[in-house]
Amino acid sequence: MPVLCDSQIRELVGIEPFQEAIKRPGTISYGVSSYGYDVRVGPVFKIFTPTPHTGGISVVDPKNFTDDLMVTVDTRDHGTDHVVIPPNSFALCETIEHFVIPRDVLVLCVGKSTYARCGLIVNVTPLEPEWRGKVTLEISNTTPLPAKVYANEGIAQFVFLKGDRVCAQSYADKAGKYQDQAGLTLPRVD
Repeated sequence: MPVLCDSQIRELVGIEPFQEAIKRPGTISYGVSSYGYDVRVGPVFKIFTPTPHTGGISVVDPKNFTDDLMVTVDTRDHGTDHVVIPPNSFALCETIEHFVIPRDVLVLCVGKSTYARCGLIVNVTPLEPEWRGKVTLEISNTTPLPAKVYANEGIAQFVFLKGDRVCAQSYADKAGKYQDQAGLTLPRVD
C-alpha cells in the first residue's frame, strides 16, 4: 500500500482550498508536503467544559453526548487568533479544508510535532475511501496547564495510502454517518 507523494496528492485527492507548503514566518506550517498534507484548523472550537447546568455529569457517554457539555468559541467573534484549551481537557474543531477521498485511498492523521511537543494530541479516525467533507478534529490537552491552539494555522498532517485494489464497499456505499459533514460534528450513534 504505497503512500501518495505531493504530485499524486495534487492529482488524485480533492482538497479545497488547496495550499502549497511555503514558508510563512511566525505561522504553524500547512499545505502539501512531500508525502502528506498539513491541514489547518478553522476558527470555531467546541471546548469540553462541564458546567453546573450539565447536572453534575460524572460519565461522558458517546451514545448520549450533548452540546451542553461544550462551550462554543468562534475566534472571529472574540477578535483573537487562538483559543485556550483547559488543562486535561479537549476541544473539537474542524479543518478549513474540504476533502474528497478517492475510492482506492485511505487517509491517516498524525498530529504536528509543534503541538505534540507542547502536550497537545490531535486525533482523527481514518478517512475511508470516498469519504467527503470537512474533518472534525479532536485536540486533547494532556498537560496540567491551559494550552493555546491557533486558528487558521497547521494542526495535523494527513497521509494518503493508495490501495493495491479498489475496495468492495466504500464509506459512500455504506452511507456513513459523517459523510458530507459541513461543520464541526459531535459524536453520533445510528
